[in-house]
Formats: sequence, C-alpha cells, structure tokens
Amino acid sequence: MPNPLKTCNFTDLEKNPTLSKIKILVTGGAGFIGSHVVRRLVNNYPDYHVVNLDKLTYAGNLANLRDIEHKPNYQFVKADIVDAAAMQQLFTEHDFQFVVHLAAESHVDRSISNPIEFVMTNVVGTVNLLNAARHAWKDRMDGRRFYHVSTDEVYGSLGDEGMFTETTAYDPHSPYSASKASSDHFVRAYHDTYGLPVVISNCSNNYGSYHFPEKLIPLAINNIVNSRPIPVYGAGENVRDWLWVEDHARAIDVILHTGKNGETYNIGGHNEWKNIDLIRLLCRILDKKLNRNTGDSEKLITFVKDRAGHDLRYAIDATKLKNELGWMPSLQFEEGLEKTVDWYLANQEWLNQVTSGDYKNYYDSQYTKR
Repeated sequence: MPNPLKTCNFTDLEKNPTLSKIKILVTGGAGFIGSHVVRRLVNNYPDYHVVNLDKLTYAGNLANLRDIEHKPNYQFVKADIVDAAAMQQLFTEHDFQFVVHLAAESHVDRSISNPIEFVMTNVVGTVNLLNAARHAWKDRMDGRRFYHVSTDEVYGSLGDEGMFTETTAYDPHSPYSASKASSDHFVRAYHDTYGLPVVISNCSNNYGSYHFPEKLIPLAINNIVNSRPIPVYGAGENVRDWLWVEDHARAIDVILHTGKNGETYNIGGHNEWKNIDLIRLLCRILDKKLNRNTGDSEKLITFVKDRAGHDLRYAIDATKLKNELGWMPSLQFEEGLEKTVDWYLANQEWLNQVTSGDYKNYYDSQYTKR
C-alpha cells in the first residue's frame, strides 16, 4: 500500500545537516490564510523546516505557493487530518516543535448544506492532531506549542454596540461556527487535562490575495470583472470587521513565538463595514481601474434571500494582542482593498483556474436559484 504521507518536495530535508532542529507543521497550508502563513515562515525563518500539510480540497491550491515550493526549508505533505493513523505517522516521522493548525472547512453556506463534513474536519480532525501531538510530546512538552487558529464567529452576533473580547461567551449560530467552537473547547481541554502547550487565536474576516472566490470580496471582484450579478444577502446590512491576510499572518507569527501558553488572542482589523457599503466601494474602485463609467458596476448588485442564521455584526477588540505582544494592523482597509483588487486583476489566470469545474455548480446552487 502506498505511503499516505508521501511528499512532493524535491529536497530530502531530513538528511540536510544545515537545517535547524526547529520543525513547524502548518495544517491547511495550501489554503488562503495558510499559504500566507507558510510563505511568511519559510521566508522569514530560513533555518526552520516548515512542513505544509493539506488535503488539497477545492480551497487548497499548491499554485498559491509556487514562489516558495523549491525552497530548501519547505516540504509539502498531502494528507487528511481526519485520518488519525496518518496524523500519528506524521508526528512519528517528524519531531515537530510547533504546530500551526489552520486546516478547516470554513464557508458558512457549505456548512448549512453539509454540516457533517464540518464536524469531521473541524472537530474530529482537530482532536486527531491533538492526540498525535500529545503522544509525540509526552514527557517532553517544554519548548513545544500547538497553535489553533479559530474565528470570531464562535462568539455569535453583536448588536449595534460592543466588541468581542477574549472573555466573550461562545454563542455560535451556524454549523460552521459550532464546529469551530467545539474545536476550540477541545484544544483548551487538552491543555487543562493533559498539559498540552496550546494557544488559540480568534480572527475577524480576512481579505487579500489567493482567496477562493466563494467568499464575499473575491466573489464580488470576479463578478464585477465579468459583469455578472453581485449577490448580496438580505439588504446588505450585516457588518464585518476586515483583516488584511498578511497582517493576520504577521499576528500568527508573533503569537506563535511570543504568546503565552493557555491563552487566547483576538485578532481584528479595526475595520467595520456593512456588506453593502463594502460592495459599493469595490464597485467604485473597479469602475476606475476597468475604465468604466462610475456607477456601471453598482448596477450589478443583486439582493438575494438572506442566509439562515446570518449573524448581524462582528467586531473584534484586539487590545490584548496590542498591549501584551505589540501587534497592530498595518493597513487601513481602503489601502488593503486597493492592493487586493490589483492582485486579482493581475492574476486572472489563477482566478479562472479556481473558478472552473465544480465551482460553477456550487455557485449556481447557492446564488442563482434563490
């Protein structure tokens, strides 16, 4: 039977004596946020050995990492975190000091259609990794860290006032957020029960390059470019706090290296926008960049039936991260959005590849038959 952990790297890192002893496992490293984290770790820490574990579902794409795939300190492993035996084998073959766990099903709409898939990946997969780390690190926990990346959606919905803090009670409203809340609880339980050295971060909505276009910003950009209707749930009044993905990767780097075991850190962009206002801003930006008349793209806005259990407002208070670890977002939203739009316009081939095939069937089922 073939080895389930067969790698596709071109360098035998295990036999390279120049590499540091520090090994980092990044799960979901071929996805949107994961690829930015992997790239940052590989480029900023050349003495680290970074192992990227990804199942390569629709949202995982090795094209996201072509610029670093031949780096000597990078290795890719194709495997599924739901496969407990494969995870045990991976931890046996590699003596990881750090785990950055990003692998997750993350789209709320998909969780409504198929909640079991979210339970398996987000809950069972996380527990498999925790078990693998616990057994591999038994009696030698010092210097180790299991970093679990979560979402602000576990906190539920805010009214017009207030912000989520690290002590906000959990109140998930979708199968996705419920699965992430469950995985957060398991991570904390393994810290309290087994002494596993863990940290957790809960982030707001990310935006930036390499984002699969089922999410709001890349979906809208793609539709505006192609003069297709821009679906907006309800009246577009839902409010989200937007975090530039490279700022998120930088925050993960800081928390991984300087955070305190057992702690939770909220990561936010300090950028609250109503969905409809965000879409209108994108329309104005793209009208200018595509040499269209102002207002042309806004005519594409199409209001669709609201998502079930749609939370009204999210907002993150990242004061703890700023005060304790010195992190702050580097970009204002308008600047980050310009950078994001420019990237998608310059990378139409990438966008065309990821929107072919099954994506169209999914898109039609979600937005065009309502």
